[in-house]
Amino acid sequence: MLVQQILFVIILAATGYVVWRRARGIARNIRMGQGELQTDRPGERLRNMLLVAFGQKKMFKRPWPAILHFFVYIGFLVINIEILEFIVDGIAGTHRIFAPYLGGLYPVLMNIFEFLAVAVLASCAIFLLRRNVAKVRRFWSREMTAWPRLDANLILTAEILLMIAILTMNAADQWLQVRTPEKYPASGTLFFSSMLMPLFNEMSTAALVVTERVAWWFHILGILGFAIYITYSKHLHIVLAFPNTYFAPLKPRGQMKNIEVVTNEVRAMLGLGDAPQTGAPGRFGAKDVNDLSRISLLSAYACTECGRCTDECPANITGKALSPRKIMMDTRDRMEDISRSLAKGGPGLDDGKSLFGDYITREEINACTACQACVEACPVMINPLEIILDIRRYIAMEESGAPAAWNAMFQNIENNFAPWKFPPSDRFNWANEGSRTQ
Repeated sequence: MLVQQILFVIILAATGYVVWRRARGIARNIRMGQGELQTDRPGERLRNMLLVAFGQKKMFKRPWPAILHFFVYIGFLVINIEILEFIVDGIAGTHRIFAPYLGGLYPVLMNIFEFLAVAVLASCAIFLLRRNVAKVRRFWSREMTAWPRLDANLILTAEILLMIAILTMNAADQWLQVRTPEKYPASGTLFFSSMLMPLFNEMSTAALVVTERVAWWFHILGILGFAIYITYSKHLHIVLAFPNTYFAPLKPRGQMKNIEVVTNEVRAMLGLGDAPQTGAPGRFGAKDVNDLSRISLLSAYACTECGRCTDECPANITGKALSPRKIMMDTRDRMEDISRSLAKGGPGLDDGKSLFGDYITREEINACTACQACVEACPVMINPLEIILDIRRYIAMEESGAPAAWNAMFQNIENNFAPWKFPPSDRFNWANEGSRTQ
């Protein structure tokens, strides 16, 4: 038992260290961005986090997937409370240490945990069928290459196995409570795992002990491995959905962020502000991830890759190259490539590549209609449009590469205060003509 305790403490400490290092690296990548995360109007931000991240509010626009996801989500939160007992037992060398203290409440809690385990198992099985048999369109877009699809399947399969391990452990443990009650404290009748007890009826006590221990170790090692794995996976949204919804901009939908140096220049020209500051203004728009805002970089890590944004994108629906999900995935991939380069003593940002050009193409950026459908669809308040608009600004203001039709529109707005090439005085002629025909 002492050897197991020492081994468990070493594994627990190693997991904590790996997760801490990875979290520090992700935070460093996010700090490559511009500005600070916004903390104004804290009450409204807290409300968004509770309703959207914790309450899954936006998920329920599609009820059936939302209900399944809700079971997985609640199961993940509640079942992990049981992990506290696993950790205490692993460190102290005890077995179901909370059972004597909680008394009759203990079997109630364990039955709730088992119900959620079965719900998670069933939900994950349905999700696997939707992805691999029904082949829902948004899970098979061109950016969903072999790794993103494998990533989702690995997690769903792992969750199924972890839930089976819990039920197996409890079933074997209930037999041991009957045969050696002096060593195994009573947990009460557990409804779901008791259905598996006939499978272990013919096992010897020694075999039951091995089965219970193997299932225990499989579950706790699976949970610790999961904690490390999600930091490299799209499932990092389990953690980052909360800060992302809290720090998400509170500006009205569709309001564009102005470039401050340009705004000051215009205000000074109109006599509405102080003289513009001298010196280089920096880059207009965004070419690489270090030109983006920190909330955009945080959002890239918080992306669930669910594809709801792409599913609602009119450009994507009509066959254009744009996929808002790919924009977020490419941004995250670029940060990860920079991080790996720096870890090896490489050039990092100066590797001759950039987000625009090497990851995101001009064709994708130009296809966006700025309709906000992707922003509305995202269940964790990610805004791919911010990244698209920042790259467009770079194309227009740094490269002078806007399409000719756009330049004509810009010129009309500058001269005529409208996208159309006729004077403002003629703007309402259509109304006058309409009244005459009546």
